[in-house]
Amino acid sequence: MNDAAVRPGGRVLDLFQGARLTPTQRRIAQSLVHHGPSAAYLSAAEVAELAGVSQPSVTRFAMALGYAGYPALRRELRALAGVPAGQPDGGENAMQRALRAETRHLERMADELSDLGAVERAAALLAASRPLPVLGLRAAAPLAAYFGYFAAKVHPDVRVLDGGGTMLLDRIDQARAAGASALLAVVLPRYPRETLDAIREAKDAGLAIVALTDSGISPVAETADVVLSAPVGTQLVFDLHTGPMALAMVVLQAMCDAAPEPAQRRLEEFEATAARRHIFEA
Repeated sequence: MNDAAVRPGGRVLDLFQGARLTPTQRRIAQSLVHHGPSAAYLSAAEVAELAGVSQPSVTRFAMALGYAGYPALRRELRALAGVPAGQPDGGENAMQRALRAETRHLERMADELSDLGAVERAAALLAASRPLPVLGLRAAAPLAAYFGYFAAKVHPDVRVLDGGGTMLLDRIDQARAAGASALLAVVLPRYPRETLDAIREAKDAGLAIVALTDSGISPVAETADVVLSAPVGTQLVFDLHTGPMALAMVVLQAMCDAAPEPAQRRLEEFEATAARRHIFEA
């Protein structure tokens, strides 16, 4: 194993970069990344429960990374976390803890945005694409629609692809034939197979792929030209998508910054039209 990947103080995600993991092992890795420092104090059984896998799968996962077993991996996680075990939660309930975790996700994302290189590359690709297809199926569909709604105010032709089935690849082909050069793919757990298949088809058709996903070890990372990651909350019955939604708006802001005059002109045209049609009350 690469010594640089397990340096004290490094990020948990570094442990998994470059490793060839099975889909089950990727789920375990996702759980460890999402739970941050607290993951360093979970037992193998607890990790298995969080990831929805068997306990032997957790052991095999640790061994796939080069460790003798899960206890050795957990010691490494504790070294990376650098926080004391059993950190008190102040008596908060599960709902409060889930939302506190979201604030930590946002804080970490803010720190990582000190380097805007990936965001700016993504924005340049998306802003230049005419039309701009935005793909998001199942749990990702609302986020694709949210991004598409606001992007349409500054981009002349945004096409939200939020329905699967036999028409999906046709719509990607139509966008490519109309001049599209890039596709924004929102890919969130549990990673619909249809989404990944469509992304591979789009890539083969010549589209650059910008992936907005939950981590650098998402299955879409193998195909995407630019990967933008934002963790999802996993402490409630259903995932919280606060981070991906915030990152989507960061990308849209960067698109506006990449072409400020056209973006401003389209915004002014929209506001004039909205006022004339009395669309909004305020």
